Amino acid sequence: MKLNILGCYSATPRTFSNPTSQVLEINNHIFLIDCGEGTQVQLRKNKIKFSRIKHIFISHLHGDHFFGLVGLISTFRLLGRDSDLHIYSPKGLKEVITLQMKLANSWTNYNLYFHELTNNASELVFEDQKVEVHTIPLDHRIYTNGFLFKEKEGERKLDMNAVLNQDIDVSYYRKIKQGFDVKNEAGVLVKNDTVTFPPNKPKSYAFCSDTAYNETIIPIIKDVDALYHESTFLEQHEKLAAPTKHSTAKQAASIAKQANVGQLILGHYSTRYDDLSQFKKEAQTIFDNVELGEDGKVFEF
Repeated sequence: MKLNILGCYSATPRTFSNPTSQVLEINNHIFLIDCGEGTQVQLRKNKIKFSRIKHIFISHLHGDHFFGLVGLISTFRLLGRDSDLHIYSPKGLKEVITLQMKLANSWTNYNLYFHELTNNASELVFEDQKVEVHTIPLDHRIYTNGFLFKEKEGERKLDMNAVLNQDIDVSYYRKIKQGFDVKNEAGVLVKNDTVTFPPNKPKSYAFCSDTAYNETIIPIIKDVDALYHESTFLEQHEKLAAPTKHSTAKQAASIAKQANVGQLILGHYSTRYDDLSQFKKEAQTIFDNVELGEDGKVFEF
């Protein structure tokens, strides 16, 4: 699992920082999460192939989280894209994008599917054989979701020494990896756990975009390998967090500690701050394993 931070600042873009956008690589998927202004430039800078992006997840309809989307959709068209594109977002984004394309007479030459979200409870929004994605209802000024990305448990791994010693025909190897007991050449039933190792522990990542401090998300993100949680303010400006429905670095760390996550990644910093190290310092007074999200930074789990 690999996370590429394309942008992680709040409010307006600057020459040296970008609003929210991330790319998550998980089990051969490339998921784009939020699409602030300048996202497609950041994709090019970070050498991420546009054609591999099949699913885009938008947390909410504040501009710093989706203003780059119509440009990206248009570029896909100009590049001759023919594969489907799925967008998961709050209701209303389809209307916005469709109007822009209509007025520009610039319809896509590929299938564009909008999956509009309205549920205030966590729900499954994407699933295939390897990965599932659930929403994380957040507390912001407008309807907002984070997203939980989870690998499904993989196949068991063959203990080749045990398999060979049991004289099992190669045609059964696939069934063994799927967890079945099989018969060996002598017709004796071989128990699966005697010839396999457990699969690798599935990895998980939680993206918590703009939100006030919200303990109701803890059961949803419990024990994830990595949590990205907004930290717009330092403690000196805590009084601004509640009315704007944002969080401080310490509040993000409190959520991480209560949810027993493996690693906390901070982001969505207010542009009023020049020294990001203070965010990490404050968060580490509550939770040890803290990293700063920064534009262009890559995390591997």
